[in-house]
Amino acid sequence: MEKRSRKKFSSSFKSKVALEAVKGLKTINEIASEYGLQPSQVSEWKRVLIENMAELFEKKSQSMEKNFEKEKEELLKIIGSLKVDNDFYKKKLKPYL
Repeated sequence: MEKRSRKKFSSSFKSKVALEAVKGLKTINEIASEYGLQPSQVSEWKRVLIENMAELFEKKSQSMEKNFEKEKEELLKIIGSLKVDNDFYKKKLKPYL
């Protein structure tokens, strides 16, 4: 039996389909059949578009600040992990120095 891989859609395609769904000129089922998608997928993309629409109008500094905070947290976790590793190796190598 052949294993089927999942389809991957570009962000421009997703936004095109979601925008069409938000406009409401066609039903979700019509849009899904037109593009060969499941209606639940179209509804999901529509939901994501509606939830994230406000971010399009935020000031760049606010969105950059959010990204900065996320990146800062990730880097602090990495630094903490490296410090633990470094301390461990210092203890192990102390008798040889």
